[in-house]
Amino acid sequence: MRHTPELPKRLTDLTPVVMVGTALWLGALIVLFFVTHGVWVQTALAGVVLGLIGFGIIFWQRAAARRGSKSAQRL
Repeated sequence: MRHTPELPKRLTDLTPVVMVGTALWLGALIVLFFVTHGVWVQTALAGVVLGLIGFGIIFWQRAAARRGSKSAQRL
């Protein structure tokens, strides 16, 4: 069996993806707050909140990996 090479870190790091997604939702929230109201503003706010939760999960997993937790994902 051949050993599969590891993917480069830039392809496995989720931080830029979450950062760009959260920034896009934040931009949409700012624009929609001044243009309209209702469900669109709430949807953009939910996107920002979920992005912040995503940051928390990423940092939590990294801290667990640094501690050497057996259940932590290795990135």
